[in-house]
Amino acid sequence: MTTQFNTATEQLTAAGRAIEHESFAVIDAEAGPHGYTAEQWPLVRRMIHANADFEFNGLTAFHPDAMTAGFQAVLKGNTPIVADVEMICVGLSKPRLKHFGLTTHHYISDEDVIEQAKAEDTTRAVQAMRKAHREGKLDGAIVGIGNAPTALIELVRLIREEGVRPALVVAMPVGFVSAAESKDLMMTVNEVPWVAIKGRKGGSTLVVAAIHAMLSLAEAAQKKQVA
Repeated sequence: MTTQFNTATEQLTAAGRAIEHESFAVIDAEAGPHGYTAEQWPLVRRMIHANADFEFNGLTAFHPDAMTAGFQAVLKGNTPIVADVEMICVGLSKPRLKHFGLTTHHYISDEDVIEQAKAEDTTRAVQAMRKAHREGKLDGAIVGIGNAPTALIELVRLIREEGVRPALVVAMPVGFVSAAESKDLMMTVNEVPWVAIKGRKGGSTLVVAAIHAMLSLAEAAQKKQVA
């Protein structure tokens, strides 16, 4: 049987693919031992690749159902990806999203979100999550949070108090005020699958890397189905 290779979720040129594959090989050789599963490691490796930081081998944590839930949400098609900031939406590869019929959404710069944040003396990120909920975008979504701890804290509240059920939460806000604490809070959630980074490290780049890893795994699963 012919080996099936990813095409939609790879670099667009042979030279680009060769560089990326060589980078992954270097990471595999230098990362040292880890306790991640065969499905989890490609996500961690892609995050290391995005930041050249081997500490993500150990800092990255997974809900037991995270990987399966993530690539099933991708394969389902028409799954919304809700981000706390526009940077995540811009960073995600449009051809890769199109292959799976995925759409991206962010609300942090919407005028009504800004006005409501001022009126309630909260953050825009909090109001953006609330608007995503009102718009019906959170249930069944992949939610990526790389910048705003308050968005993640609000999302946990929505899950626990209002029954919101994303397909997967990629919880990676970076910073010094509530960033580590918000991720610790997310990691206590059992009802919804999540991928999170322990401590202060994180960022939109890592959310993009994690989602791209999910897309790659989904394409591999897609090819097995038709092989």
